[in-house]
Amino acid sequence: MLMKIAEKISQQIKCIPEDSTFGYEQLNIGKEEYVTAAKALERLQKKGIIKKVSKGIFYKPKSTVFGLLKPNEQELLKPYLFQDGRRIAYITGNYLYNQLGLTTQLSKHLTIACRSKRIYINTATIKATPVKSYAEVTDDNYQLLGFLDAIKDLKTIPDAVIESALTIFSSRIQKLEMQKITELIEYALLYPPRVRALLGALLEQTYPNYNLSLLKDSLNPLTKFELGISHKYLKTSLNWNIR
Repeated sequence: MLMKIAEKISQQIKCIPEDSTFGYEQLNIGKEEYVTAAKALERLQKKGIIKKVSKGIFYKPKSTVFGLLKPNEQELLKPYLFQDGRRIAYITGNYLYNQLGLTTQLSKHLTIACRSKRIYINTATIKATPVKSYAEVTDDNYQLLGFLDAIKDLKTIPDAVIESALTIFSSRIQKLEMQKITELIEYALLYPPRVRALLGALLEQTYPNYNLSLLKDSLNPLTKFELGISHKYLKTSLNWNIR
């Protein structure tokens, strides 16, 4: 039995590209075979055919003139962000906000947003803690959710300059197709009121004739949002009770 599973695993690993990560799910084996598979994978590690990233996650090292190379960070993160080939999580927090140009600080400690489970990573190269996403994460929506996260955290993003941040937000909104704008509004309804208010002001400034009643009606008209945003930087801010 061990030899049969070991041979099956060896054949599958041969088809996995170098520099790629994989877990038990990618090996097309039943859960009842996991214990036997673990022994087979341990043998392959001893032979140097595969390397271990963390519990249940492995990769095929790429052989170069400089030695064996590890996969890049995005590849190492893939097993945590996807399940059964489907995206379930995304990177948020300061790492994302640096990628968006909102901060110059680059945190080595990642934050992973997921709706269905809490994802911790503690390996030699990657440290990450979880937060709960506001919606189920998919390949189609994770960038919209990350954008809304940035709006939510605007006041706490390290060294963020409000004027520059508003310019970045507006620029990204302008690049979205109208269908994505509709989806953005729908997801914003799941976020705190300050996110809905700021998104509404940004959208009104960019698309003055767009119907924003969903956002407007979701807000208490008596609530004031102290976001430190001057009217001169966002002309529509007062329409959304933003100060």
